[in-house]
Amino acid sequence: MTRRRSFLSASVVLLVVTLSAPPARALDEPERLRLVGERAFADGLYPLARRVLERFVAEYPTDPWVGSALFLLGRARFTLGDTESALEAFRRAQGAVPSSEALEAKFWEAETLFRLQRFAEARPAYDAVVKKDATGPRAPDALYGLAWSDLELHRPEVAIVEFRELLDRWPDYALVPSAKLHLARTLVEQKRFGDALPLLESFATKYPNHKQLPDAQYLLGLARVKSGDAKAGLADLRAFVAAAPNHELVPAARRLIMETITRQGDRGELEGAYKVLMDQTPATPEALSDAASIAGRLGRPSDQVAAWRRLRKEFPDHPLATRVALDLANVAFERKDWKDAAAQAHAAAQSTDDAVRAEALLLAGQSEIKLGRFGAAAKTFEAVSGVKNIEVGIRYRALAGLGLAREQLKDLRGALTAYESVVRGSPDATLRDWARDRAQVVKSQLGRTPASPGKDARRS
Repeated sequence: MTRRRSFLSASVVLLVVTLSAPPARALDEPERLRLVGERAFADGLYPLARRVLERFVAEYPTDPWVGSALFLLGRARFTLGDTESALEAFRRAQGAVPSSEALEAKFWEAETLFRLQRFAEARPAYDAVVKKDATGPRAPDALYGLAWSDLELHRPEVAIVEFRELLDRWPDYALVPSAKLHLARTLVEQKRFGDALPLLESFATKYPNHKQLPDAQYLLGLARVKSGDAKAGLADLRAFVAAAPNHELVPAARRLIMETITRQGDRGELEGAYKVLMDQTPATPEALSDAASIAGRLGRPSDQVAAWRRLRKEFPDHPLATRVALDLANVAFERKDWKDAAAQAHAAAQSTDDAVRAEALLLAGQSEIKLGRFGAAAKTFEAVSGVKNIEVGIRYRALAGLGLAREQLKDLRGALTAYESVVRGSPDATLRDWARDRAQVVKSQLGRTPASPGKDARRS
């Protein structure tokens, strides 16, 4: 602490001497300003360093030390967060210092551009440092920045090559752990799970105190699950959740655990997972949805319906609720509870998902037919045509239902139009044959329909 205070005092005293120097000593002014700026920067007095160095470069633009002063001024501005003016200083410095120092200024230009999120400009600046001084002290930093810039520019395959080069050329570089983690994450995002595993499997052993160790643990579990080692992957994910319960990736880890168990778990694991999900406090729509899926795999339809109904009741406005309503509607339709099927299907038809909405409208219309509510059925079937992204099979099944509803409503010509549309376009041969038969029945009915008085009068 005493030494720190002596440095601060030296900076302040030197500044006072500089600013109050008598005219007779004016020839020493540039040197004194430069020394004050350098000492203030070294002591962490960045606002003071900035003021003094700005005065130096403004008043003595031809001084032999102006390039070094510009570089130090850029560093002070960068530290203070004034990145635009820092960039200007670094670029000016490159034309006023020797080539070896210009490369250092070029590196800081790249760092500044990266902080400004101008990655397309930062990339060539980093690249210049790497290529012009591949063995220099800034080369690993520049290559690290180059790889990060390529990630930001959505060039993951290029970034992978650059991170690998960094690890190969500078295995003792301070940022090697972070470079390994970013490389592994990029490989996982590219679904190259086998390539990511060697980087992740040794991470905890080599860097037990790294601040991003939980991220590495999560990625390891994810990579193992996706590469087919579900047992080890689940163990990694559970260890991650236990060690870092408040980590932002915990929800994703829990979901992956449940998805993996749902797909690949044995009966005991499934039963345990179902209970955990149903007992979760507070409940979440995702947990209840997963519980329903697990109950389905276990062949316990009553438990599946119980989970769906809880989701619908406790989270009625969640997007999953409309998907669940469609599931409930299908179950009700199968047990011939047409009223419940219609109610659940109409609820599901409020979905913003076109596929869910179309299927729900079709099921609602079919339920209305079963209930003898033909007018409501016709309106519901007609609504199917208003859904943008609709499966072709659903479209023609809805047209077939519309024809049947219109037929029951005695709108024979409307029914015939719907049936003939199915005959012309449906890819389902069975449905086409059915519609063709109904069309023949309707045509025969139209042929037997008595002419109206108006038509008789015109004929006479």
